[in-house]
Amino acid sequence: MSSAKVAITLDEDLLEKLDGFVAEKRFPSRSRAIQDAVREKLSRLSRERLARECAKLDPAAEQQMAEEALRGDTAEWPEY
Repeated sequence: MSSAKVAITLDEDLLEKLDGFVAEKRFPSRSRAIQDAVREKLSRLSRERLARECAKLDPAAEQQMAEEALRGDTAEWPEY
């Protein structure tokens, strides 16, 4: 995967904490720490969006659709 250089501005306290993690060898570099943090945040936002969309579903209606589908198709299922 290719990388691109970007310039960012961080609060001094945040940068100090970040440098502390790098000094403790919890991250190999500032860049890696920031990449991991951004990746994790984007992943979390995606999961939150999925959860919001799922919350819009009506469980009773979903159950009814599933049961209707199963009732009609069982005769066509292969025997095991």
